[in-house]
Amino acid sequence: MNYFYILYSAALNQYYIGHSSESLQERLRKHVSNHAGFTSKAIDWVIVYHEEFETKLLAYKRELAVKKWKSRKRLEKMIQESNH
Repeated sequence: MNYFYILYSAALNQYYIGHSSESLQERLRKHVSNHAGFTSKAIDWVIVYHEEFETKLLAYKRELAVKKWKSRKRLEKMIQESNH
């Protein structure tokens, strides 16, 4: 399975949008491990949203589409609606 996912860090008060063909738990483990990159700025990342896709390309296209929104409000609305 392939995933489009959104992480949130309370310490940074920021979201991270990504996609992966790994399990979400493995991908999260890598984000909070000692590494270089944007998510290395905090260790409190949690998965707040995800969608499953048949192919990695579809997950990547979804990631790009959501990033084009450039809207925190729209992102938070999508996350909130998924939790109901």
